[in-house]
Amino acid sequence: MRILFLSHYFPPEVNAPASRTYEHCREWVKNGHEVTVVTCVPNHPKGSVYDGYRNKFFQWETRDGIRVLRVWTYLAANKGFLKRTLNYISYMVSVIFAVPLLCQSDIVISTSPQFFNGLAGYFVSRLKRIPWILEIRDLWPESILAVGAIKNKTVIRLLENLELFAYRKADLIVPVTKAFKIHIEGRGIRPKKIKVLVNGANLSFYKPLARENELSTEFGLSGKFVVSYFGTHGMAHGLETILEAAMELRDREEILFLLVGSGAEREKLLSIRDQAGQKNVLMLEQQKKERMPLLWAASDVSMVLLKRTDLFKTVIPSKIFESMAMEKPIILGVEGESAGIIQEAESGLCIQPQNSSDLGKAILFLYEHPEECIRLGTNGRKYVIEHHDRSVLAGRYEALVERVIRGGEG
Repeated sequence: MRILFLSHYFPPEVNAPASRTYEHCREWVKNGHEVTVVTCVPNHPKGSVYDGYRNKFFQWETRDGIRVLRVWTYLAANKGFLKRTLNYISYMVSVIFAVPLLCQSDIVISTSPQFFNGLAGYFVSRLKRIPWILEIRDLWPESILAVGAIKNKTVIRLLENLELFAYRKADLIVPVTKAFKIHIEGRGIRPKKIKVLVNGANLSFYKPLARENELSTEFGLSGKFVVSYFGTHGMAHGLETILEAAMELRDREEILFLLVGSGAEREKLLSIRDQAGQKNVLMLEQQKKERMPLLWAASDVSMVLLKRTDLFKTVIPSKIFESMAMEKPIILGVEGESAGIIQEAESGLCIQPQNSSDLGKAILFLYEHPEECIRLGTNGRKYVIEHHDRSVLAGRYEALVERVIRGGEG
């Protein structure tokens, strides 16, 4: 097969959509398929171009057999609605202009959010006269409405109409959760057109490692009970809860809170931490992907948190599976489908979202019961091997793509 994949994010960027796209495409190349990815110059999350790249109109590279075309975009940091929207729209426009540079493909896949990345697949599919698979990693615009990023009713209606247009025009819709499938069906899309393909972990990359390593030494993690949050510091995550729990546990000097990542809320969180003089909270900028397994290994517990809204009951944060793969117990502050996974796997403790008292109690319980940490971590690794191995999921995705090319619905 000749697969064309549109993704706003791609390595060396290290966020969840970049990893999902890269790991699937890499497996497809291994299986003998031709894969081309159209993406941006790497700049996430600060809107600054990575060393070795320039924000040119078009530039080609090859990564693990994947042909990568990077197109020009209006660069913007991962904060501020208007500038980010311009960034997203500029990507869609650049993709359309790039179509003449692309060899003929059998199918185009686009991933959303961001939404205009997903919608770009429609235009490419019509210009190339090929089928279109729309991947849904988050419900949009619902997700930005949930955090109050948009309040204008006219804009909301426009975005909802575009969402429905994309659902209707796609040949196949691939959401990452069952709850997303239910939502899309509720928009009037027939169930046979929707196939769930969950997230997973690269088990050869995320695997148990020694607790003591060069990063535990570099950041002073040795001898501490390290409770970590890895990922975006955004409006959706309610990370003030971590700082509140850290304040409640400030007398437990052996417990250290580690936050690693960037996002729109990071500066605010830093300010809160510094004003309160919280010496038990270490906040690191986003790290290179190859360093992340060492930081997971140096941690005792991972935290996965979102704000308490009905929409986030439909979400399954991908870091759940990375934590499981690393044999780290999870404290989950997310309701709904995510909690069901943790309970089924017996891989962590579920707390009420945005409840710092619950978070503090869960941390103390795991600190005082190291044998439970081991049991939960072991369970998580076993579960992710059985259900969320990224290479296995890539094979299932590949089969869906083949059926759509042959004229089916997946």
